[in-house]
Amino acid sequence: MIQPPRIAYLIEPRFPGGTSAAIATELRAVSKTASVKVYAYSSKMFKGRSIARSLAIVLSELGLEIEWDPERIAADTVIVHNPTFLKFDTVFAPRIVTAHLIVVTHENFTRPGGAEPFDVAHCLALLERSGLALRKSLAPVSQYNRSTVENWLASRAASSAWEVLEENWHNICNVNGAPPTDRPRDRRGRHSRSGFEKFPSMADMDLIFPETAEANVILGADLFLRYAVQKPHWQLLPFGSVELTEYFDMIDFMVYFCAPTLRESFGRVISDATSAGKVVITDADTAMNFGSGVISARPADVSYIIARLIDQPALYQDHVQRAQADLANLSADAFMERHAAVLMHPEVRAK
Repeated sequence: MIQPPRIAYLIEPRFPGGTSAAIATELRAVSKTASVKVYAYSSKMFKGRSIARSLAIVLSELGLEIEWDPERIAADTVIVHNPTFLKFDTVFAPRIVTAHLIVVTHENFTRPGGAEPFDVAHCLALLERSGLALRKSLAPVSQYNRSTVENWLASRAASSAWEVLEENWHNICNVNGAPPTDRPRDRRGRHSRSGFEKFPSMADMDLIFPETAEANVILGADLFLRYAVQKPHWQLLPFGSVELTEYFDMIDFMVYFCAPTLRESFGRVISDATSAGKVVITDADTAMNFGSGVISARPADVSYIIARLIDQPALYQDHVQRAQADLANLSADAFMERHAAVLMHPEVRAK
């Protein structure tokens, strides 16, 4: 009898937002065909042992227990999600023994302009020195993320220690989309974890969430609330304060821009909004991760685009339907098919 492959996940389960949500959906898919164990590392990045809610739900659903701070991890494949959790650590205690060590690069290795957002070499070196792996791979989560990883590797002598997987290790997205409304209104929103880098300038925020809009719902507005920003025409909600289904009922347009110094490596909030049947407007680099249905724009263009789609409901629906169709490329089945050789046969090398 052929035994299923042994796959170990080494994670920092206290990540808020997209990283933990991505791990959760991946565990649900991979555990159907592999023997999965989950290990957690107490990095200096977070305090306490409060597991992200999305991850806790799936672990309970699958009956998987987390083993904290193991001395040794042995499996056919070891998958590490988001190595930024090691950026404050000087040592990394677990010993890893595996045929294939995969590091999923949820964060871009360079920012617009070329600066590193974290000490990439330090984080990778801690993992590289942690044990024995016949093969070490970096797994970009999108085309934009891949460009930052490959550019970083090409500019450093240490690049020979790591290869880059041929296929993107995309977030698994919900492809069972809600139908778009046939009467869109000027109800705008954005959703992200709190953080200065997640938001554009106040001038751009005023452009994309103006007083003329019927609604401007900012979910993840903790910083605006903390500093008592006075915008009566904005509805400011703390991150995680309402369920996403309730939030999406409040809006028809998801308008998502970040600071000029940041680009999303994937942009899970974009897929969430698309699945909820909403038109998404974002920057060009983020939009290219999701196909032609997601609208690429500048902040100055947003109000014109929204007015046009309100006047042409069929065009609004077309954008949503095309974006939802493209999500099929990011489904659980697509993920497993794309990475079957890597996950089921860890000895297979990339091209």
